[in-house]
Amino acid sequence: MSLYRQCASAIVFNRKGLVLLGNRIDTDDDAWQFSQGGIENDESPAQAAQRELFEEMSITSVKLVSVDEKPHRYEFPEDIKQHFAQRGIKTYGQDIYFALFYFEGKESEINVCTSCPEFKNYKWSTLDFAVQNIILFKKEVYLAASTKYRPIIEQYIRQLS
Repeated sequence: MSLYRQCASAIVFNRKGLVLLGNRIDTDDDAWQFSQGGIENDESPAQAAQRELFEEMSITSVKLVSVDEKPHRYEFPEDIKQHFAQRGIKTYGQDIYFALFYFEGKESEINVCTSCPEFKNYKWSTLDFAVQNIILFKKEVYLAASTKYRPIIEQYIRQLS
């Protein structure tokens, strides 16, 4: 059994090339990130990312554009490892797969006030903003995802014109 939790993250972009970020509810500070969560036994990374997107932001109107074949790994800081250990969970960090989706819906579809909210609000912003504002221990994987998916987003938007 791996000591790294398998998870998936949804990078959702719109016609303007902006990405959807949620501001985590469990902190007083701004903590912007992509929707993400654990991969269940019967799911692919793309399916998990799409499920998490619905659970956290109520979104279903997306089209899968690309998904990582191999995960990016990051380690949790010691305080987070200890928090998990107190709950009987031994984990060092996460293996995260990014899935890229194009948002085909209307803004009114986005709702972070879900039955178990994880975000206090959301916004559309740039990939650069996402990389600059992600919590430090995830910064390297966000930079890698940004580098990989930026040209794919740009090409997709050009094809829409």
